[in-house]
Amino acid sequence: MESRLATLLLTAIAPVAWGSGYFVTATFLPPDRPLFGAVVRALPFGLLLLALRPGLLRGSWWWRTAALGLLNFAAFFTLVFVAAYRLPGGLAATLTAVSPIVVMLLAWAFAGERPRAGSLVAGVVGAVGVALLVLRGGASLDLVGVLAAFAAVAVFSTGFILVKVWQPPVGLLTFTAWQLVLGGLVLAPIALVVEGPPPTLDLPAVGGYAYIGLIGTVVAYAVWFRGAQRLPAAAVSLVGLLNPVAGILIGLVFAGEHLTMVSGLGMALVLGGVLLGQPAVIDRIRARHTPNAGVCADVGAAG
Repeated sequence: MESRLATLLLTAIAPVAWGSGYFVTATFLPPDRPLFGAVVRALPFGLLLLALRPGLLRGSWWWRTAALGLLNFAAFFTLVFVAAYRLPGGLAATLTAVSPIVVMLLAWAFAGERPRAGSLVAGVVGAVGVALLVLRGGASLDLVGVLAAFAAVAVFSTGFILVKVWQPPVGLLTFTAWQLVLGGLVLAPIALVVEGPPPTLDLPAVGGYAYIGLIGTVVAYAVWFRGAQRLPAAAVSLVGLLNPVAGILIGLVFAGEHLTMVSGLGMALVLGGVLLGQPAVIDRIRARHTPNAGVCADVGAAG
């Protein structure tokens, strides 16, 4: 049987893949076409996954899956697009870094998973680390951008919890495929209205979209939803903070970027928050520092 650590490591593929998407997008994809990119990520690769893992939904699962496609893909991608365009630099990433805390609170309310104080503190530490990692001075606030960023957190966290508590009548890959297809069908007309006709793509752009579609979407969301179903919400949501860390590290290796002392401190805080906020790690630390109740009772009886 797969261990919890192995499941967690497999889940970590998702934020690492999402983080690598920053470099691929900036290097190979046409500029200023995020909604078109979101449609390409969702619709054709959802259809491909559905062809490989066919299956039909039944009854209420049509509207449930459509709601998840709307939350996890159509609404989330659109709100992130708005936030990215209305907020400077890493401010949008910093605002959305509060998502682990929101996920933990929603899991407490709807899935009965009471968050550990240590996990909540780790979520705050991780969010501070993301701010140090990506935020630059002179950032100005735009109300619409800030609201879009927090709305993105709300829809992403809600979609995460619904995937966790709902048990679909089809396999996870088929369930993910239908979410991608239904979300992509909603996104396509939005992209056409906002951005106009699809751009002409060269070979590097095709390869970039293939990578983001296969690795950054199909594989990433499949392992992310799998982790949501098998692990505590705190464990998975904190792992999501690896997204900007992966983006920074790939920029260092492939784009010749440099790591400042402040960014290094931010990365350390993120990694520390991800590790120390895991419920299993909290339990181990607590057990190591809590006297054995049986030994204490024996000592008391002997006295």
